[in-house]
Amino acid sequence: GRQQALQDAIPGYYADAVLANDVDVIAAPEINITAGEDDGDLEFEAVVEVRPVITLSGYEALRVTVPYAAVDDVAVDAQVNRVRDQHAEYVDHSRPLALDDYATLDITGTQDGEPVDGLSVTDFGYVVGSGVVVGELDDNLRGTKTGETIEFDAVLTERFGERAGETVHFSVTVGAAQEKVLPDLTDEWVDENTEWDDIATMRDEIRKRSDLMARVQAQMGLRDAVLATLANLVEVDAPESLVDQEVRTRVNDFGQRLAQQGVDFDQYFAITGMDPEEFLGQTREQATRAVLADLALRSVVDQEQIEASDAELEEEIAALATRTGQKVDRVRRDLVKGGVLEAVRSDLARGKALQFLVDRAVPVDENGNEIDIALPESPADAAA
Repeated sequence: GRQQALQDAIPGYYADAVLANDVDVIAAPEINITAGEDDGDLEFEAVVEVRPVITLSGYEALRVTVPYAAVDDVAVDAQVNRVRDQHAEYVDHSRPLALDDYATLDITGTQDGEPVDGLSVTDFGYVVGSGVVVGELDDNLRGTKTGETIEFDAVLTERFGERAGETVHFSVTVGAAQEKVLPDLTDEWVDENTEWDDIATMRDEIRKRSDLMARVQAQMGLRDAVLATLANLVEVDAPESLVDQEVRTRVNDFGQRLAQQGVDFDQYFAITGMDPEEFLGQTREQATRAVLADLALRSVVDQEQIEASDAELEEEIAALATRTGQKVDRVRRDLVKGGVLEAVRSDLARGKALQFLVDRAVPVDENGNEIDIALPESPADAAA
């Protein structure tokens, strides 16, 4: 009777005590009854692990390494050649086959003189060097002319499924042979075949576009880089209980994403060749850094007195309602009932702290030199 009643009552009393004392608990408590186990008033003590509160320094202008390099002529040349490549023509030739030539092949695959199912084909269009059949085909095709037949043995690769590992004798006859000819790059050709008027404009626009893409990618990487740099400033160890929680969350999330693609963990490990221990080790490493970054953000929130306003909280509740397809009042009521409304507010404050740091971060390249990754202003911004 009394024992059961105590077991039923203590969790509620403990929860009240946590709220009353405003304790940021991060693990299950160890509870010892100190009085009232048999009769009289109940007294108990709860030993709990709380989130460490740290005071961070040196976060005001973090130097963060981001992948960005100005677009050089080599990169522009490559893009220009891609455009020419889209307009390439294949022209018949009678010289020996070379890399990137196009050939029409008759292929026969045999084992002990008997044809192998699925390994014989006529008029097969093939680009020399593409490696889409077996590597030995490319090696033997080079230097071969129209009308010639080559013979070689090859071990089938994984793309041949159950036959992988088997040795097959190939006989390949070259039919038509063609070479890829790119159009000459002239102002006239550019004007007639592309969106640009001349070569100079084309190169300039390609450079600007590529640079914009590189800047956008660098900007996207900036937030992650700030979090990684921030984690390095934390001088305490990440509490195991928080790391364990984060690992569980990450594994569950990843498992759900796999399930949406109809794959389970066993299949994932088989496909990627990754060892489950290695996967857990990597996840734990990421989780540890995420926990440290979170502790750091909480410190910035406190030191910079960053708060999420009631209006911002309402905005977030409305966004949650839209995402879950529920009414705003229902979502707000559920958050209050679950006691997590303040956790949402805290989340928002940490988001603002991260933006505070990103705005003040100094992007640098791999050599530590400061770089400018600001996005160019649009004409509308400049006029405003």
